[in-house]
Amino acid sequence: MRCYCDFHIHSCLSPCGENDMTPSNIARMAALAGYHIIAVSDHNTTGNCRSLIRAAEEAGIIAVPAMELTTSEEVHVLCLLPDPDSADEFGRFVFDRLPDIENLPGIFGEQVLMDHDDTIVGYEKRLLLNATDISITDVPRILDDVGGVAIPAHIDRDSFSVLSNLGFLDPSLGFRTVEITGNCNVPSLLDKHPELEGMQYYVNSDAHDLYSIRDAEFCIELQRPSAKAVIEAFRNGGLSYRFSGRL
Repeated sequence: MRCYCDFHIHSCLSPCGENDMTPSNIARMAALAGYHIIAVSDHNTTGNCRSLIRAAEEAGIIAVPAMELTTSEEVHVLCLLPDPDSADEFGRFVFDRLPDIENLPGIFGEQVLMDHDDTIVGYEKRLLLNATDISITDVPRILDDVGGVAIPAHIDRDSFSVLSNLGFLDPSLGFRTVEITGNCNVPSLLDKHPELEGMQYYVNSDAHDLYSIRDAEFCIELQRPSAKAVIEAFRNGGLSYRFSGRL
């Protein structure tokens, strides 16, 4: 089955996400845009994942538990998890490695926890935008241990990416897939970074507002759509998008 997917959407729990990025709004907008599978990847938290999963079910689509982790090198990495319990466990692990600095909503934005019906159930007080003390060298192993997969985010951007912050992507780190933006010039990026040759890539929206959840374009072939099937595709070469210098 050809499944149209977007694994990088921010809810209102991310301080940079708009307040109308609620679980139900996201799920319904994604369904209207033609997506079969989505993920809310909030900064350093999985706090709204369970709510999104239920909202997605009601909208007739699938939600994968996820997070956008900020490593100690200030590199953003998408983390896809196999189920809500694993997401909760990983969320607690990351939260304990965030600096204990209080959020200032007037400066950074609110961090809103919601249920599937978009009722506010609380506010996260710790600022989620900071870097954790987790090194990028450890991220693939940590995600493997919880049955997930790690994907360096928006690697073609000039901030918070592995290429901007570290200069290159060391193949020995063990990442099999990277995320690029929709504006990325793939041949040019490969010319500058030949270490990407043969790697899978995927394009997500990185939506922070509802208008950025655009018509579905990128897809994955899955026999049976599920979070575990998505993770398996990212882990084991199941994508059709690859960096290649061949004509």
